[in-house]
Amino acid sequence: MTDGLLGPAEVRALAARLGVRPTKTLGQHFLHDPNTIRRIVRAAGLAPANTAPANTAMADTVLEIGPGLGSLTLGLLPASAHVTAVEVDPVLAAALPSTVDSRLPAYAGRLSILAADALTLTAVPDPQPTALVANLPYNVAVPVVLRLLARLPSLRHGLIMVQAEVADRLTAPPGSKVYGVPSVKLAWYAAARRVGSVPRTVFWPVPNVDSGLVAFDCREPPAVGSGQSTVDRAAVFAVVDAAFAQRRKTLRAALAGWAGSAARAEEVLRAAGVDPSVRGEALGVEAFARIAVAAVR
Repeated sequence: MTDGLLGPAEVRALAARLGVRPTKTLGQHFLHDPNTIRRIVRAAGLAPANTAPANTAMADTVLEIGPGLGSLTLGLLPASAHVTAVEVDPVLAAALPSTVDSRLPAYAGRLSILAADALTLTAVPDPQPTALVANLPYNVAVPVVLRLLARLPSLRHGLIMVQAEVADRLTAPPGSKVYGVPSVKLAWYAAARRVGSVPRTVFWPVPNVDSGLVAFDCREPPAVGSGQSTVDRAAVFAVVDAAFAQRRKTLRAALAGWAGSAARAEEVLRAAGVDPSVRGEALGVEAFARIAVAAVR
């Protein structure tokens, strides 16, 4: 193929040559449809090196989690200034440079490999990433995204492919049936939206669920009060966790353990301008921030 992308036969041949058998433990489902790869890259809205102004200062540096055999990596390299690929499987991490060398030799210099587990990642080498674009394993998608947004302040935007149900939860608005902890915590870091669906048939092996594409744009955390002071993230997330631990309870009851008593919870909620009789799913991230601030006043 002229753009170097991997098709179904090439994915299987590469896996066979490496002796790789997809494992459920690592959530490995290898993308093998070039059209889907092109669609993901377009939807990511990357500022490419070949069109960015002057010295490519505005071009995106991409962080890719779980590149696997390199299907998406091959699509990202021409569309960005650099790709740092984080791969936990040592066999796949070692093989990726040669795959890029053989299929896109002109872009091999744009690739860095980090053999690591994204769930324990605390930093990445320069150049610092400005965009997260990844096909994330279904079982770790939410903790990986939240961890990276917390630890990599250089990220400006991203596009992730996750299980369709997870995509719905991440982008759900307050009041939605699937609105919950992932929705609120992602909203702390970014404005997220659903930008497409991906059928299960474009993966090998075929998963038993479809996937969804979630795009996000990073923003400053909510500020609270007349002085518009920032709020401690851990304090806000503690409120969120408590509010959704018992979804059917009112906030007065759900936050009783967190606040020390139901009476204290009601006092804090009223101070934050929140009705104690509503449930957690009715509140946006700004309201949870107000509750956290009110608790320490």
